Amino acid sequence: MIFDKKTLSLETDRLLLRKFKLSDAEMVTDLCNNYQIFINTLSLPYPYTKECAKTWIQGHEDNFKADKLYEFAVCNKSTGDLYGSIALSNNKKHKNGELAYMIGEPYWNKGYGTEAAEAVIKWAFEHMAYHKIYARYFVTNPASGRIMEKIGMEKEGILKEHVMKEGQYIDLVYYGIINPKY
Repeated sequence: MIFDKKTLSLETDRLLLRKFKLSDAEMVTDLCNNYQIFINTLSLPYPYTKECAKTWIQGHEDNFKADKLYEFAVCNKSTGDLYGSIALSNNKKHKNGELAYMIGEPYWNKGYGTEAAEAVIKWAFEHMAYHKIYARYFVTNPASGRIMEKIGMEKEGILKEHVMKEGQYIDLVYYGIINPKY
């Protein structure tokens, strides 16, 4: 993983994780306006409009500047094609943050989520001095849990019927990883 401090971007073997641009709004809309994505995310609206994408992207810069939340576009390093997003919150007091990711359905099962998550964790531990990173997924989305396992996270517990989605309560499964320096 290569971190470019000037552009706040991360580079892996196949991916470029960069800040979103307003010009990404149409592709974000195409990826997020998908019922399979909607049912596996906590707060993503459906249908997902271009206005949703623009509003979301416009908030990123302030989050970066406030050192509060880092949201990256997950892109093909060679072509620039947008595959999804990955974000990491920053709880400075506790030196931890929550990892969240979304890969568009056309790009599932290609390892992009795992590769992006590994890069963000390495960046957070090496460059941001995080103590811990955690993530959660709906029990109905085991593929997300497999990514967490592949990147070295350990299952920490299940919050039973913790959130409601589409009129049903769903369990949230929590995973975490502690910086090996600690």
